[in-house]
Amino acid sequence: MMTENLYSLLLPSDRSDDTRAALQTETGATWSYGDLRRTAGRIARLLHDSGVGPGDRVAVQVEKSPEALCLYLAVLQLGAVYLPLNTAYTLTERRYFLSDAEPAVFVGMPRAAGEVEAPVPSAGPPVTGRVLTLAPDGDGSLMAACRNLAPWDAVAGVAADDVAAILYTSGTTGRPKGAMITHGNLGYTVRTLTRLWGVTEGDVLLHGLPVFHAHGLFIAANTVLFARASMLFLPKFSVDRVIALLPRATLFMGVPTLYTRLLADPRLTPALCRSMRLFTCGSAPLSAETFARFEERTGHRILERYGMTETAIITTNALDGDRVPGTVGYPLPGLEVRVADEAGRPVAPGEVGGLELRGPNIFKGYWRMPEKTAAEFRPDGFFITGDLVSLAPDGRVSIVSRAKDLIISGGYNVYPREVESVLGGIAGVRDAVVIGVPHPDFGEGVMAVVERQPDCDALDGAEIIAQAARELAGYKLPKIVVIQDSLPRNAMGKVQKNELREQHKDAFKR
Repeated sequence: MMTENLYSLLLPSDRSDDTRAALQTETGATWSYGDLRRTAGRIARLLHDSGVGPGDRVAVQVEKSPEALCLYLAVLQLGAVYLPLNTAYTLTERRYFLSDAEPAVFVGMPRAAGEVEAPVPSAGPPVTGRVLTLAPDGDGSLMAACRNLAPWDAVAGVAADDVAAILYTSGTTGRPKGAMITHGNLGYTVRTLTRLWGVTEGDVLLHGLPVFHAHGLFIAANTVLFARASMLFLPKFSVDRVIALLPRATLFMGVPTLYTRLLADPRLTPALCRSMRLFTCGSAPLSAETFARFEERTGHRILERYGMTETAIITTNALDGDRVPGTVGYPLPGLEVRVADEAGRPVAPGEVGGLELRGPNIFKGYWRMPEKTAAEFRPDGFFITGDLVSLAPDGRVSIVSRAKDLIISGGYNVYPREVESVLGGIAGVRDAVVIGVPHPDFGEGVMAVVERQPDCDALDGAEIIAQAARELAGYKLPKIVVIQDSLPRNAMGKVQKNELREQHKDAFKR
């Protein structure tokens, strides 16, 4: 039976690459493609024996490891749906996703796995599916249960439109949405990027990104596996480790924050990057200053590209040709792009408008949210990204503004409404506004401006942050909280966020 299963692209059944190195860990352990195939097969057998089949969700909140990558591959192999969760999510956040997705299996870090099973009414109901654990060193009940099993050899037959993964993206309004990403979406992405970026089996990717994120998993890891290349697989980004390993690599994929941290180290030189073929950047806007400084320090011009959760990737600068700082390049081949006004009417060439897309990388819709899905698509099938862009005459895309009030801090999306909701529940807070302002390390820093209740002089910014930390992942927390008697509002009573952004634009320069 012909199948569009992504697994068949990443680990095909011909097994001619069984002894080829797929990744090397920080400790020097080498995993071959055969090792990945066999370990994924053992996990697939365990999940299958636990009742997991096509369409079932498998939620995963674990630290990065080769075993975690194999778990992802095993879920694909079974035709199930992979649901990665940020390791920073709190119990309250985690339980929301699990109750919404209703996974057949949850694999978590040992502490997190215990939390989701415990009765904590204020954090939502316990998980109902099977719970397994996976530690960063590969220990835990998942690997213990499958270590002696015979690998599952079958690959589930799926259609291109079948869902391969669900990635939750918190909305600017309302509850978080699960974007359903299909096998066809991911297959198109990996085939296209491998070709456009010239990735071959001779490449070595220095992989320092998390694998619960589309950038680290669907773009970085998938592309390497499809090309039969190899990875230097760091558990997390570290300037020292990246500096030490760059001479052994040919590729590096990062977010602006990683590049600014590398630029702060005097060891970053052209000699250090002599073996490097390509540096790419995504997940947040790259400043022209960082682009120029990196070229001056290394001789390399960073290739910036642009995407979002619902599309993985939309545009890329050219591998061969000019890479213009401040732009995100050209739409991927086969992707239809238009720039439109709020009614969906195309704007004049060169004018700013909303970016709308139709093509093979566009997600299937939001999990169990048909009305929200319908609202995000035009009747002719174009997806409304919400991002404001302009198109140059040659088709090059420049991002003018990210979707609505989205903050991108260190490559992670922070949605103000979610944070504002938590801050608004703290005693003494009358209203709260969360904004993103320029930050030298994170690109944008999260900042809160709080309107205190009348006669509440004891309100303290540090205490507000501490209370919010009980409900929010660390990257969502405000780094600065300003407390004042009132917020600037227009005649309709709406807070003037643009005024606050301008007022506090130098907050992180102090």
